Amino acid sequence: MFTGITVDRGRVSAIEARGDTYLTIDTRLPPRDLADGASVACNGCCLTVIAAGEGWFQVSASAETLACTTLGAWRVGTTVNLEAALRLGDTLGGHLVSGHVDGLAILADVRPEGDSVRMLFDVPEHLARFVAAKGSVALDGVSLTVNQVDGRRFGVNIIPHTLAVTTLGQAKPGDAVNFEIDTIARYVARLLGKDAA
Repeated sequence: MFTGITVDRGRVSAIEARGDTYLTIDTRLPPRDLADGASVACNGCCLTVIAAGEGWFQVSASAETLACTTLGAWRVGTTVNLEAALRLGDTLGGHLVSGHVDGLAILADVRPEGDSVRMLFDVPEHLARFVAAKGSVALDGVSLTVNQVDGRRFGVNIIPHTLAVTTLGQAKPGDAVNFEIDTIARYVARLLGKDAA
């Protein structure tokens, strides 16, 4: 479980395809967060640490993960939002994020709004009903509040700090980001018999 408050921008330093795909990521995360078997959200995907050293860790991604997320497009040099798993007693600064990506959101437009920017994203039709104004979403692992909803399109405001410390500051219209619906929306839908699919 994560909060959507990413704490580092890592960099993919090696990719090796052998059965699954093995990704090595350079990071400033502390070694205590990178023990074998630890969970790390990498652009919102919960991945398991299989090896680590000073300033780096390695994870593996299955074909399913590569097909359903942006990880299949990662190259050496790709910048990645990172967050270690939430510990009991940690501050929940964002919202509860599982690291289970539901699909891809496509950045449709970026508009200046004061010192911030308004980003508009399009999501698949089957996920759009889980997005609500003033609700939460995770985009590339970043917890954000939804400001507007219009069909399959929703808008979020990104403050200068978030632009500076996450990969969202590099995003351009047409880019895909990993999208996770709010956990509460998922369970409400389940209780109503309308699963997210």
